[in-house]
Amino acid sequence: MRPRPAATLAVRAPGGAQRADWPPRGGGTGIGPRRPPSAGRKRGRSTSARVRGGAAGLGTRPFAGSGCERSRPGSPAVGVTEEGGPRAGAMRLNENVLLLGKKVVLVPYTSEHVPRYHEWMKSEELQRLTASEPLTLEQEYSMQQSWLEDADKCTFIVLDAEKWQAQPSTTEESCMAGDVNLFLTNVGDPSLGEIEVMIAEPSCRGKGFGTESVLMMMSYGVTKLGLTKFEAKIGQGNEPSIRMFQKLHFEQVAVSSVFQEVTLRLTVNEHERQWLLEQTSHVEEKCYRDGSSESH
Repeated sequence: MRPRPAATLAVRAPGGAQRADWPPRGGGTGIGPRRPPSAGRKRGRSTSARVRGGAAGLGTRPFAGSGCERSRPGSPAVGVTEEGGPRAGAMRLNENVLLLGKKVVLVPYTSEHVPRYHEWMKSEELQRLTASEPLTLEQEYSMQQSWLEDADKCTFIVLDAEKWQAQPSTTEESCMAGDVNLFLTNVGDPSLGEIEVMIAEPSCRGKGFGTESVLMMMSYGVTKLGLTKFEAKIGQGNEPSIRMFQKLHFEQVAVSSVFQEVTLRLTVNEHERQWLLEQTSHVEEKCYRDGSSESH
């Protein structure tokens, strides 16, 4: 999705608009900058964070298996080559995956979610926090399809788990809280992932949705995409997002006065890996069917 902000935690948004000072950086209030369509980024984000990573042989899954993905015993993590790098098209592994956590549910970004996302991105605050420009609804649908097809991105829509589980007839659109994304754009280091998260729905902020979404996405990146390093770039004034990532063991490694952002990184060694899997041991992985939540 295009990077967009989400008022306290903003990282990205589906879609993307071009801007003169590409590449845009930073984000505010937990929101990250968006990328123009030509750059393959979304245009809105929340908890501006990017993650890049790719590590070999990290095949253990923290989530209950769903049967949606299969690999031979002893083979590398799904989507990882024998040499340890992400396989071409690895980011599309999640197109039929639903991750159920305690507070949030992560589902693939589909056309069903576009109208709500489009409404979010009409917010001037989110546009500012994600360094984005508004898109037309038609452009939003086009961006959603583009993100689905891109091989170096992994995107989930964040749903409010309590609302989603309340009634079997509840639509996903009515439960949407934001989105969380992973980017594998560093061709020189396939083990590095850029992570971004956006909690765009005002009623969902301050409830820990961003934290759980990032943890779930990181576990997915480590166990399914073979990532071992994560990076988040956050606007200097976005203290809530900076604190959130620091609590998740990220350390500040750089400050850009030009883009007015800080870069935080986390190297997933064996100790961090075990901690991450413990934090997401409750997460269940289920099969997802386009536009439906048949498991709730």
